[in-house]
Amino acid sequence: MTRLRASVLAASLVLGAGVSVVGAGPAQAATICDQYGSTTSGSYVIMNNRWGTSATQCISTSSNGFTITQQDGVSTGGAPVSYPAIYLGCHYTNCSPGSPLPKQISSIGSANSGISYTFANGTFDAAYDIWLDPTAKTNGVNQTEIMIWFNHTGSVQPVGSATATASVGGRNWTVWTGNNGSNDVVSYVATSTISSWNFDVMNFIRDTISRGRATTSWYLTSIQAGFEPWRGGVGLAVSNFSATISGGGGGGTTTTTRSTSTTTTTRSASGGGTCSATYTTAGSWSGGFQGTVHVSGSGLSGWKVTMGLPSGATIASLWNGQLSGSSGTVTVTNAPYNGSGGDFGFVANGNAGNVSVSCAAN
Repeated sequence: MTRLRASVLAASLVLGAGVSVVGAGPAQAATICDQYGSTTSGSYVIMNNRWGTSATQCISTSSNGFTITQQDGVSTGGAPVSYPAIYLGCHYTNCSPGSPLPKQISSIGSANSGISYTFANGTFDAAYDIWLDPTAKTNGVNQTEIMIWFNHTGSVQPVGSATATASVGGRNWTVWTGNNGSNDVVSYVATSTISSWNFDVMNFIRDTISRGRATTSWYLTSIQAGFEPWRGGVGLAVSNFSATISGGGGGGTTTTTRSTSTTTTTRSASGGGTCSATYTTAGSWSGGFQGTVHVSGSGLSGWKVTMGLPSGATIASLWNGQLSGSSGTVTVTNAPYNGSGGDFGFVANGNAGNVSVSCAAN
């Protein structure tokens, strides 16, 4: 979704605009009702960001979160009324104190983040916004937006359409892809509500890269967590947010040499068709690698691939299949749309090595 509008940039980006301080100390509590008002809290910026309505919205901030205390806007169209959020990084030239972002993806080992949400009545989504751009951009709209939907109510849905399913960070997601007129959007919608989670943002960035929406030469510019309300939402809260960027190249300098390790095994299903699986290492870096498995055969309406991973390797994300297990010997079954064959891919933590595959028709 489009955020802070450039036309109000000069007036709205004065740090603390529209903020009433109700406490003192290094992490001051504040009430923010200004349309684009914000305050800093430790390493983070907390913003009201009421970008889609002229109706009043107020948030009360804490040391590492906020609560919506008033939200009078109503959206009956496609877009929400706002995105109050807490973030690390830069958003329309408003950068968090001592921000390590923007940072080139290839130089990031991990981007660990933790969140605790409190839900309330209303029509809303609770989502992360992760922004990527080909340049070290600190102002304006980035080229690719990753959204991670932890929860949503009513009939709201992400930009674009549902195009895949994926296992990322050990959880299952429906993947939506599209463009909102300003930037590409890749949205990961949780299959069940998540109220708190600690995870590595890089798992979602790598999955997005595998879908052709970014590269490791691009920059991560901000990690944001908040809510998109369409109606109501008083009481929605981020009670605890954290984000830490570590180097080490886990996103890394990718080796693009293909066919590093390929094993093909064909098995026939009793009374059914045949199934062949071919594994290819699509790229590797310090502490991780990406693989692709091509499934083909005759008479297939469903398939099951068994993979033996290298010692110590764990699957961080997988697309175009349904994963069971994450280390050692794992199985992948077809998604609803590729039972007759096709490719699925994954990103794994650990060193690349031989990956064995075998396939059976279902």
